[in-house]
Amino acid sequence: MRNVALLCLAALAAAPAGAPQAPAAIAFTHVSVVPMDHEVVLLDQTVVVRGERIAEVGPAARVRVPEGAQVIDGHGQYLMPGVAELHAHIPDGQAPPEYTERVLFLYLANGVTTIRGMLGAPPHLQLRERAARGEIWSPTIMTSGPSVNGTSAPTPDAARRMVEEEHAAGYDFIKIHPGLSRAAFDTMAATAQRLGMRFAGHVPVDVGLERALEAHYATIDHLDGFVEWLAGVRPGDGTNVGFFGLAVADRVDESRIPEVARLTREAGVWVVPTQTLLETVASSESPEQVAARPGTEYLPRSIVQGWMTTLRGWRTQNPVDPQTAARFLALRRRLIRELQAAGAGILLGSDAPQVGNVPGFSVHRELRAYVAAGLTPYQALLTGTGNPAAFFGRPDEFGTVQPGRRADLVLLEGNPLRDIANFDRQAGVMVRGRWLPAGEIRRRLEALAAGT
Repeated sequence: MRNVALLCLAALAAAPAGAPQAPAAIAFTHVSVVPMDHEVVLLDQTVVVRGERIAEVGPAARVRVPEGAQVIDGHGQYLMPGVAELHAHIPDGQAPPEYTERVLFLYLANGVTTIRGMLGAPPHLQLRERAARGEIWSPTIMTSGPSVNGTSAPTPDAARRMVEEEHAAGYDFIKIHPGLSRAAFDTMAATAQRLGMRFAGHVPVDVGLERALEAHYATIDHLDGFVEWLAGVRPGDGTNVGFFGLAVADRVDESRIPEVARLTREAGVWVVPTQTLLETVASSESPEQVAARPGTEYLPRSIVQGWMTTLRGWRTQNPVDPQTAARFLALRRRLIRELQAAGAGILLGSDAPQVGNVPGFSVHRELRAYVAAGLTPYQALLTGTGNPAAFFGRPDEFGTVQPGRRADLVLLEGNPLRDIANFDRQAGVMVRGRWLPAGEIRRRLEALAAGT
């Protein structure tokens, strides 16, 4: 019976075999459009999709619905671009395929139509192509290679070889993890720049934020290095900074926050806050409460139980009093707000599936965290729409509801510019022109829950 259940789950994640021929076009009629090219809602629109692209957008009274099109009545609903999760994880090559496809579907089921995999493996290159061909229900995938870190690249020569090999293999970028020496980092950066590869991720303690900005990271994730810089910690000085600076939050000079925001903007370095992850680690929520968050029912129980063990371990290794934790979280919220005000690029990313972060579901939490930090709903949604398109150098490819863009769309029951929580109220998701209505998403999620 267990094998039968696994086969059923895999079939739900994959594109249905023998499915009816796709309609010549799909038309969303009488819908309010949130185009995300500027802060506006266009009322009573018709959006026509042909194949993988948006073909036409305009007033319902003017745009003709093509003959034979599938019509989706959008009265009272809002159509916006799908969002990108810029700090996603795809299960490694040792994971069963049905679990990997489950994770990819969970992203998609929550309106995530593009992901950047932050810890790549050779099978992810094939997944990237299968997703692009529509063979599985999945967001569009960008992926790093295996991470460059103190163990995988203990010497400058090892760092050079890793970058060259990952470039030859066809990975999209280089992922940096902790432990790199300054010499290995400098060689990695020089090699990546020579080959035209971007690098992103953590800021090793021997490197520090100033060198990371100077080296033009593509993204600094988790706001790694920022709290340490504000606390006056020097690279390699042996200070125990705790989890992303949690242990030195009481030493921070907050008057320097505008300066570091300006330096980040001037360096052209984007940031991926993963705020919901840090709020989980520093919050008063018990591991049991974290394990009961919405969406955990769709993951194997062994994964969720592992989260509880990991969270207890983190908190044991990084003990902190509630006042310091509150200061740390308030500091991170101010950093996000000041980075936005300075014009530094912020990209949506939650670090899923990580402790408490169910793929897709955690993006909703991350968006709410940005609004709580002081961004408007429009600014928060830009971190997952127009900003990723600009970051990838593909502003004409996705991120807005305009003719010619990839048909990655989310249909909502409420206006997300009025209340960010309305992004949770999804009536359906479209990825590369393939439509998944809410009822079908629920059916597939119920099957996943039944198989855990």
